Amino acid sequence: MVTLIEAIILALIQGLTEWLPVSSSGHLVIAQNFLGLNPPLIFDVMLHFGTLIVVVLTFRKDIQEIFKALVKRNFNSEEGKLALYIIVGSIPIAVIGVTFYSFIKSLFSNLMAAGLAILITGCVLFISEKRLGTKKMSTLDSLIVGLAQGIAIIPGISRSGLTISTGLLRKIDKTTAFRYSFFLSVPAILGATIIEVKDLTLGTIDLLPIIVGVVVSMLVGYASLKLLQKIVMMERFHLFAYYCWAVGITIVGFTLIG
Repeated sequence: MVTLIEAIILALIQGLTEWLPVSSSGHLVIAQNFLGLNPPLIFDVMLHFGTLIVVVLTFRKDIQEIFKALVKRNFNSEEGKLALYIIVGSIPIAVIGVTFYSFIKSLFSNLMAAGLAILITGCVLFISEKRLGTKKMSTLDSLIVGLAQGIAIIPGISRSGLTISTGLLRKIDKTTAFRYSFFLSVPAILGATIIEVKDLTLGTIDLLPIIVGVVVSMLVGYASLKLLQKIVMMERFHLFAYYCWAVGITIVGFTLIG
């Protein structure tokens, strides 16, 4: 497990990079390697859960309306359509997560893989520049964006970066692409938390670092989400590509040198 100080450091990294399109999981892999840490996967998952709470609180009114439409089976309303899109978009990550669970879990200790994945994230962000549109989302769009989220399970591939960029490349209007990306994260992160929570057995897991980590990731994650929203609306999303390339090249070079 990690110490309290180490938990705070990792939570700060998680909160800052979770919503910015630079891959929080990739940065956690890098930080854990350089700090010589090997926390259980449940710790990373719970940090993501902390930033999930931020999404739920920020979009609570929208989520309530979506849930109401789902319960009433009112799929003709905008909220009802969005509920269906979230269900459809969640299918790929469920299939990919279950099928490749062991492989993906092994990547959380692979520094080279994280570096290469961050480079890929940078390329995706770069090609999303000036690909703005005004199209409304369709079922096919939701499935494609959902597939992008499934691929983003790989540490180093930014979930927000890949899903928002995919939405922009599909010519979906930027506001819808931004909101859908975060709505789609709710069942994904919640599902991962449920799968891993079985490891939270007293005597094997120190709960204090996890609790502190969740709180810190929530506070920093809120500021990160608000910053990303402004960046997307200002059409500066692609500029994070340069940061991803710099980090990716540095990590790959460092790993090759040994």
